[in-house]
Amino acid sequence: MLESITIEMNEEGAAILTLNRPEAANALSVELLRGLGDTLDKIKFEKKVRVVILTGAGEKAFCAGADLKERAKMSPEEVRQTVALIGETVKKLENLPQPVIAAINGACFGGGLELALACDIRIASSSAKMGLTETSLGIIPGAGGTQRLPRIIGISKAKELIYTARRLQAEEAADAGIISAAVPPHELLQKALSLAGEIAKNAPIAVAQAKKAIDLGMQTDLATGLKLEEQCYSTTIPTKDRLEGLNAFKEKRQPRYIGE
Repeated sequence: MLESITIEMNEEGAAILTLNRPEAANALSVELLRGLGDTLDKIKFEKKVRVVILTGAGEKAFCAGADLKERAKMSPEEVRQTVALIGETVKKLENLPQPVIAAINGACFGGGLELALACDIRIASSSAKMGLTETSLGIIPGAGGTQRLPRIIGISKAKELIYTARRLQAEEAADAGIISAAVPPHELLQKALSLAGEIAKNAPIAVAQAKKAIDLGMQTDLATGLKLEEQCYSTTIPTKDRLEGLNAFKEKRQPRYIGE
């Protein structure tokens, strides 16, 4: 039996997590969700992991959302438990200290897009399609879509997309601000790895604190956000990496950050 989640590390510190159910459009089965949650719990504390790339197996789907075949066999109570599990897993992804890049390689609907919205940066194959399509199934986004999408693209556009359950082409998603870029399918992973490499060369504690300052600051007023930024900045002051950055600048060389 195939592992529902695979992980691959490169020398630059990028961990590629792959949703590995291509025969089911990488849909969010209970097994896949538990596997993803366990993997996130592990890499959260892995010092060697500086950036995470999330993608889907195969060429057709990133993640088609909830596994509706599995869900059709569930009782209402089991459905509620599974929806809660999806929400918990998405929060784990969002709360990783490392930056997360979603490499959307194909269909990305419902819970699949909610998973991508919890990532820091989203890029997609030009052949990908995406949308929060839940209202067409008699439900609403239940893993943060109604909250994260408006924060990313604005309230009015998010309402339009959620109310209509519209499916967007990659270029339309880029125009709306859901993704940063749409690239040819064969270039997607390399684009994600290149971006990961740009991030991974920087001081990991500083990157993690920048992420924390942005994420927490976006949920509050400016004055509180500035105080959060000050606190996150203070965390970097006693680090060896800060001194290494100063020395490297003075010596006109590339810094060698160790995450301490």
